[in-house]
Amino acid sequence: MKKTKEIVILSGKGGTGKTTIAASLAELIHDKIIVDSDVDAANMYLLMEPENIIETEFKGKSVASINTSICTSCNLCKELCRFNAIEVINGDYVVEDISCDGCRLCQTACPVDAIEMVEQVVGKWIFANTRFGDFVYARLNPGAENSGTLVTMVKHQSKIIAKEKNISTILIDGPPGIGCPVIASLSGSDYVLVVTEPSFSGISDLKRILELTEHFRIKTGIIVNKFDINIENTEKIEKFAQENKIEVLARIPHSYCIIEEISKMNIPSINCEELKKPVIEIYNKIKAYFEDEMAN
Repeated sequence: MKKTKEIVILSGKGGTGKTTIAASLAELIHDKIIVDSDVDAANMYLLMEPENIIETEFKGKSVASINTSICTSCNLCKELCRFNAIEVINGDYVVEDISCDGCRLCQTACPVDAIEMVEQVVGKWIFANTRFGDFVYARLNPGAENSGTLVTMVKHQSKIIAKEKNISTILIDGPPGIGCPVIASLSGSDYVLVVTEPSFSGISDLKRILELTEHFRIKTGIIVNKFDINIENTEKIEKFAQENKIEVLARIPHSYCIIEEISKMNIPSINCEELKKPVIEIYNKIKAYFEDEMAN
């Protein structure tokens, strides 16, 4: 049985090229399962062209539901609800699902037990086949919460599949930022690739996410995307990385070829030499790191 290693691609904000690099690595790494854990704005499936095999509903928080045949219209629930989630429509008391926080105060206060808490379907997780291998991803319903919990579910399912099929690598396209979904993506991972751009906000976001990976003591490498739009800031990133003993794995130039290939929903590293070369470089460095870890 192979030891499964987890590689997570993160960024401080959306739009830095994280998914493009994740999909490009998926084309190179053969023995892997691909995961899109950016459940709030899943888009990796656009490049993967998946054939969905299993779709499973994911249930999140419970919200209040009022049985109008029992309700006496005492108005107590409406008065107590600090989220203004209860309305009167045509004489009936109705709960607005999105506004309800699931605190259960209305249920506790109702004198005739007309209110129950109903678990909500907030999204679904999906197992699919692609031309690049097995793929697990999820879609959170618009306005729904619990994205961190759904990320945990997606990772859990990918680990089960990896174990059943004896797959050695789980490649995870993580969500942007440093919030709960990111922490859920990082949990149990072995290597983090942080994609950044040479802008002032990009440098700030990079430092925040590196604090997070340092806290969890996870090996981290940096990828500077569109490095040539500001060489001075790129050099600042590289100096910061050197001072903190973090490897800069590759520089990727700004490229209209990459933009055009993405617009066609193609993985750009296949046809764009300016991306293919650094992605191969990234792959070889990660591979060498894990080989050294096994040797030691």
